[in-house]
Amino acid sequence: MGYNGSVASGHPLTNDRENMRLFAYEDRIKKGFDGIVPVLKKLSALQHERDFDAQAQRIARDQLGFELPEDILANAWVEQLDMRRLFAWCVFQTYRRYSDEFYTQAPLAHSGESDFDEFIQSCGFHTVDISPCADGRLAHVIRYVLRLPHKMVRRKSYAGSMFDIDNSVEKWVETEMLRFREGKPNTADMPTRYLKAVVYHFSSVDPQHQGCAFHGSDDDKAVAGGLERLNTFKTAIENSFCCGASIDLLLIGLDTDTDAIRVHVPDGEGLIRTDRFVDAMDVYKVTQYGSYPEGKEFIANQVRSCSPEAPEGTARFAAYLLENNLSQIDYVRRNFGGAYPDTGHAERFIGAGVGFEEIQLRNLMYFAYLQTVEEAVADTDVGIKIFTGLNVSKGLPVPVVVRFDYHGQVPGARERAQEHCQRVARALNERYAQLAKQGMLHILQVVRDCNANAPIEVLACSVNPVVDGGH
Repeated sequence: MGYNGSVASGHPLTNDRENMRLFAYEDRIKKGFDGIVPVLKKLSALQHERDFDAQAQRIARDQLGFELPEDILANAWVEQLDMRRLFAWCVFQTYRRYSDEFYTQAPLAHSGESDFDEFIQSCGFHTVDISPCADGRLAHVIRYVLRLPHKMVRRKSYAGSMFDIDNSVEKWVETEMLRFREGKPNTADMPTRYLKAVVYHFSSVDPQHQGCAFHGSDDDKAVAGGLERLNTFKTAIENSFCCGASIDLLLIGLDTDTDAIRVHVPDGEGLIRTDRFVDAMDVYKVTQYGSYPEGKEFIANQVRSCSPEAPEGTARFAAYLLENNLSQIDYVRRNFGGAYPDTGHAERFIGAGVGFEEIQLRNLMYFAYLQTVEEAVADTDVGIKIFTGLNVSKGLPVPVVVRFDYHGQVPGARERAQEHCQRVARALNERYAQLAKQGMLHILQVVRDCNANAPIEVLACSVNPVVDGGH
């Protein structure tokens, strides 16, 4: 479906121009991935023709935008075309092209990026750190669902939103050190706080089966797990640094069918209750026929009614997220009839490692944030389970992009990132040895200098050992 105005009138607080721009981007990128199988089916029917190599390359260039490995095509006349290798290659090449565009053309640039720091500081925060579930249906939570500038928000995804406490503490320490030493994003004497948020998810269409896989589609466990992790993080900071006042928490629920959010507004002490929240879908229904000022006033009143004792800045930020989400609710209504047709998983590949800033699209990638496979077994196992249903059951391999971003100004950082890639790739092949042996697991290894604002650099690919090494 397209942005065709199938809903007679949108919400008065909806940004229609932004919705059209975001949909055009999502539609184009996903069509690039979804066009792979039809092209490979066409090649399969042609593989025994006399000029198959030339035909295949012409079709691939015209319909996919890149050429195919010559060695795979050259053997098609004597044996069955290796469709599994071709499929993985096409996924990896499509990902690479998509990633390169993201970093060179900034297609998801946010109009309010320059003002975001000032806004969150006016709300009493100096950092926004969000941990959504690694489920691909939440990959777009920053740029689409919440309409935040992705460059200005820290995002680390974990299965079940069960983020790594130690890693978050390290990031808090790094953030506070920058405030003390460099005054970034503001000086340490400013009375602002570090905001840590968790985004759990649920399904309104099929709650018993399409909720969070990590929590067994049990919504109560999903919300309780997210809150427990938040509270543990705050306790860790308080016990280690005696400055819990510098930490604020926020719990957000996401309906993966409609993209409507629930914001659990904290009380005056920063405490969060799982049964107390403002539902953006309820807000949408009440305010869709009113005026712009009436809609904003209603949201502010709902936040205040939910938590009268919440600090003014916290209430304003919660209202900001709810208002932003109204555009996304309209986005789903207009483009998908109110609910996504893919209520379950429909990811195109798995991403493992550190990075993937460009993944801002729903159901494009399942993300396992990790330094080692051993420390993230739950995340990788869930991902493999998902792709066993999506790909392996249909005879297609599991494509995995192993990636580690590094800071180029740090001596030896690139070499360490390369070693991380190699180690994780080996560990994945060992843990899922049966899939690898059957040709049902393929891995692309990439790194990226995140300080140079450069595209990814390809190190190795299991489909074709001879790669060009990047750019």
